[in-house]
Amino acid sequence: MKWTSDTRGKVGGGVLVALLGAGIPALVGAALHTEVGEPYRETRLYFGTERTDGGRPVAEREFMRFLDQEITPAFPEGLTVHDGYGQWRGENGRIVREASYEVVLLYPEKDADDRSVRIERIRDAYESRYRQDSVGRSDDTVDAAF
Repeated sequence: MKWTSDTRGKVGGGVLVALLGAGIPALVGAALHTEVGEPYRETRLYFGTERTDGGRPVAEREFMRFLDQEITPAFPEGLTVHDGYGQWRGENGRIVREASYEVVLLYPEKDADDRSVRIERIRDAYESRYRQDSVGRSDDTVDAAF
């Protein structure tokens, strides 16, 4: 059989209409049910390991002890820790590269004010204990289900 561009257009158009017809109910259903779970706040904390006084970097065992003593009691429901590698520009203009840790916290949006106070205590404690310029923080609102 020899196809002509006119036939291909008709066949292709018919297939497209059939696919769209089948897919539209699914797309509408997905659009109507976009929320999964409940509103949660996601906070990510970024812990560097290089000390401002030039001392040895924060060792993994030191960070894990800090996690056990400071972070876990404030967020006993759970958290996630990622090993990382970060960099930032110091006041002197030089790039500082360091091993780092990212801690991800999820908690109900309704508890955000109370949890924010806990998070700021954690940041202050790490900065003070390990002579850090800062502990990075980012917050986002997400839907989560467990």
